[in-house]
Amino acid sequence: MTRWLFVCWIAVALAMGGCTGSNPEALLDTAQLEERQENVEHARQLYQRIIEEHPESKYADQARERLAELEKEDN
Repeated sequence: MTRWLFVCWIAVALAMGGCTGSNPEALLDTAQLEERQENVEHARQLYQRIIEEHPESKYADQARERLAELEKEDN
């Protein structure tokens, strides 16, 4: 039972880390996952967060590109 609780705790910690951390790579990975799960609005929020928090990073460039693609898909 203790081992099962530990495994569950680790799973929750890892899942939350992707969304709440400020690591741009983790944010990008999470945004891409959100898109695959058809949660586009949350993906957009994460892409925007990358751009705001890490504007000079390669991840911000990727986020800008993806936001532009999503905008094209909406029109």
